[in-house]
Amino acid sequence: MLSAREIMNVSKIIPVISVKDANEMLHLAEALMQGGLSIFEITLRTPKALEAIEAVAKRFPHAITGAGTVINAQTYQAVQDAGAKFAISPGLTSSLAKASQEGSIALLPGVATASEIMSGLEYGFDAFKLFPATAVGGIEILKAFGGPFQDVVFCPTGGINVNNAQSFLALDNVLCIGGSWIVPPSLIEAGRFDEITRLTKEALKLLS
Repeated sequence: MLSAREIMNVSKIIPVISVKDANEMLHLAEALMQGGLSIFEITLRTPKALEAIEAVAKRFPHAITGAGTVINAQTYQAVQDAGAKFAISPGLTSSLAKASQEGSIALLPGVATASEIMSGLEYGFDAFKLFPATAVGGIEILKAFGGPFQDVVFCPTGGINVNNAQSFLALDNVLCIGGSWIVPPSLIEAGRFDEITRLTKEALKLLS
């Protein structure tokens, strides 16, 4: 089992993905891997997301396939059963924390305030997703959190793009970012996976 910090250290960017079916996700996974990325956050925002997670986990077992938008214990169990290697949530509840403590895949819970970080620390978490990052204060709030929470690390997600990614990653308490700009729905729907490969290569070069 990979820990949350180990997952966050795999890549400086975790693509935040929304797909309509498993076949689309398989093409997308190939495009991302050709671009140099082998970690994916497939969000549970579409009806076929679980099928997409299962398909990629089976086809590319060496990749680190994760699930996003995990909002309760039931969805945590479902993505674990589908073969996900990690789960990301927009927030944290006691039942979700308990499920992750009893489960076999790491959970990266979302936080937006100091109180939420403190609550997460009580459950044993020290790595979080800041969400929605730019809406809740972005770089400035992460700098502020660095004082009282010196051993806590973050993956900011929400509003991250090619223009501000480097500024977030320059912070000591940011290990990686979650970004969707390299996997825009318009390119996925158009089947322009070569363009996604190009965007991925550009992003990794920029953030290296």
